Amino acid sequence: MNQINQVAIVGATHGNEFTGGYLLKKFEQFPHLIRRTSYETQTLLANPEAFKVGRRYIDKDLNRCFLSQDLQNSTLSSYEDIRAKAINQILGPKDNPQVDVILDLHSTTANMGLSIIIGNKNPFCLQLSAYLSAINPLVKVCLTQTDQASYLLRSLCQCGLVIEVGPVAQGVLNADLFLKTENLIYTILDYLEAYNQNRISETYDALTIYQDIGSIDYPRNNLGEIQAMIHPQLQFRDYEPLHPGDPIFLSLSGQEITYQGESIVYPVFINEAAYYEKGIAMRLTQKQQLSNISKLI
Repeated sequence: MNQINQVAIVGATHGNEFTGGYLLKKFEQFPHLIRRTSYETQTLLANPEAFKVGRRYIDKDLNRCFLSQDLQNSTLSSYEDIRAKAINQILGPKDNPQVDVILDLHSTTANMGLSIIIGNKNPFCLQLSAYLSAINPLVKVCLTQTDQASYLLRSLCQCGLVIEVGPVAQGVLNADLFLKTENLIYTILDYLEAYNQNRISETYDALTIYQDIGSIDYPRNNLGEIQAMIHPQLQFRDYEPLHPGDPIFLSLSGQEITYQGESIVYPVFINEAAYYEKGIAMRLTQKQQLSNISKLI
């Protein structure tokens, strides 16, 4: 990546995820906290109306509104579609963004701890992720392979990162996760500053990533009603290995339902509250080790 000139910190893409929204409120009160000398940092409250009423969205999920064709479609007139077009004007346009790095702040009801989610194997994003996980072993890195055609807000630029923290209930501030997210942001901003000033003395060649490979829905009847819940042995065990034959669901009648895959996987977003409407009980990932990352830069 060339010189970093513009960084955007985005919060409340989902209005009931208070960690990001209130961190932005803090940064607006104390802008020196995110000010660095070699680049400009801007903040953006993505979904202010949903944040105001403490709802995930008003009409539809804003974080599914950034497909290029949707941004150009004047007939899409929901609140979130209009808001996505406005954000594209502020941070984009998608094919020629005004920002070099996007930090999109999210929280989850799942036990994701401190997670970085990236959408591609951009060398700079990989090196940054390797640095973050090396200095803080609590940081996990997920890869959801998407390109510029993605519908996610982070896809507005090549180096768009999601900071996902949990577990925290929707519409609730958790001081511990608030502070951990805040410190992670400062660490990233300091890294970007050091990168611009050629002060990165050490590169990190190894990175563990969790590659998204799909999702599993809850068992349902022919009316679409859920017939089982996450098994107690799996609840809160994000990033832990799930073996074929391990229990994943417990039916309403008390029957255990086991994982029928053929290999070990690592579930994430287990029992995420916002995913019930999307038909997702958990995302499945494969654990991978990347090496020689510095040679990609």
